[in-house]
Amino acid sequence: MKKFELPKQTIVDKAISWVAPQAGLRRWQARTHMAMLGGYTGARTDRRQTQTWNPIGGSADSVALDDLPVLRDRSRDLLRNAPLAVGAVNTVITNVIGTGLKPQSHIDRNVLRQYLKTDEAMEAWESKAERLFRMWADSRDSDITRGQTFAEMQSLVLRSCLESGDVFVLRKYKERANNPFGTCLQIIEADRVAKPDNTEDNIVAGVELDKDGAPVAYHVANRNPDDHGKGELIYTKVPAFDKAGYRQVLHVFTRNRPDLTRGIPYLTPVIESLKQLDRYTEAEIMAAVISSMFTIFVKTESEQGMAPMVPMGVNEQQSASRNSDYRMSPGAILDLQPNEAIEIADPKRPNQAFDGFVQSILRQIGVALELPFEILIKHFTASYSAAQAALVEAWKTFSTRRTWLASQLCQPIYEMVISEAVAKGLLDAPGFFSDPIVRSAYLGAEWIGPPRGQIDQLKEIRAAEHRVRLGVSTLEEETAQITGGSWEIKHVQRAKEQRMRNEAGLVDNATTIKEAEDQEE
Repeated sequence: MKKFELPKQTIVDKAISWVAPQAGLRRWQARTHMAMLGGYTGARTDRRQTQTWNPIGGSADSVALDDLPVLRDRSRDLLRNAPLAVGAVNTVITNVIGTGLKPQSHIDRNVLRQYLKTDEAMEAWESKAERLFRMWADSRDSDITRGQTFAEMQSLVLRSCLESGDVFVLRKYKERANNPFGTCLQIIEADRVAKPDNTEDNIVAGVELDKDGAPVAYHVANRNPDDHGKGELIYTKVPAFDKAGYRQVLHVFTRNRPDLTRGIPYLTPVIESLKQLDRYTEAEIMAAVISSMFTIFVKTESEQGMAPMVPMGVNEQQSASRNSDYRMSPGAILDLQPNEAIEIADPKRPNQAFDGFVQSILRQIGVALELPFEILIKHFTASYSAAQAALVEAWKTFSTRRTWLASQLCQPIYEMVISEAVAKGLLDAPGFFSDPIVRSAYLGAEWIGPPRGQIDQLKEIRAAEHRVRLGVSTLEEETAQITGGSWEIKHVQRAKEQRMRNEAGLVDNATTIKEAEDQEE
């Protein structure tokens, strides 16, 4: 029973009781009743609407970890067979990753002024750092299996995280011919990190924690535990940090509750809705197929049923060798027996209410997945303003998740690669290993991905031009948002093109948008 304390009488209570004792008593009874039941209707247990609602309580791990295997399996099944689930996850990956997130080096010039004396030297350092990282990222040697580039691994990591709840990326070192870098990555699926049998209690779902709840090591199986018949299942303890204190295991997941050790699949809140909607869609399709077959039934009061239908010119022996099913043919006239009548099966399909009902459910699913209805089903039939609002709202989600992935995966990997380049003398960085502040100043970077979608490009470019003119944005920022490329690379290319045009004697007729509009007027 819920504990409570009887309410104390206030000055108002005492005054009312002195003037009207009965009214004072009713007031005190009401306050006592409220103290027993609580002030929130959502916590009441005596109401018909909520008396059977008894959710499970507990810590984040106690509520989630036991259900994780089933949630992963169901999430993967939906991503194999449910078109809507596949589309939702692919939409997130395409807009967050696209062709890959790429770094733009932004070193802290105030800190590094003592080492890199001029702005030209700093710009040269940033360009070389980007070039070296691009060399590593574009090579399939960046993958321990030599199967993917870093951009492709970004997509795989995000997909695995959405599908399974989390994923692990191990830093490996393997020297290969014709490659100056030895750093490479191994992606470990969530199922392979688990608690071995007969191990300590400080290992939670394969993650070994210290007294503060920070990861110390990860226990990784040599294969998926469900892959039976592939040899003995052996777990290897992989330290979370190397001897120098740098991470060598990246645990990529979203922590939505304090002390949560493992991630939850992206589709978890809508797994049941997606499955039921998939079943309903399949049932409607089957009903429509049956309806299209124009099935008929013969009603009779005798036990004989319809006489065999034998086409003209076909004898009984030939008829017996053919398919004995009753078939309809153009212009066929059927001779029914007495007391026989034909009844046509009409399942009332296609269902006229199907689209409206499905769209209503899709809106709820979109809210849970932070995908506007128009983005979720790629349905842009409303006004320009409505479509633009949907894109803006979706972009908030995509940009937030992009920043999260850059922090969880891309930036740590960039730091590993640049650190190796400095250690091997490929990149000159004085003070890099002697001072953590200097090292951090060298490793600053911004991650650029595919641009936000545009409905009316002319309006978008006009707005970008005004932002640059007002000084609230830069050419670099606008280039990243509109085309997703690097302004510096485009600037070099434009200078080259302008030089070639001048050498060829071509007149540059380029004008601003405003000048073009003024000329039209």
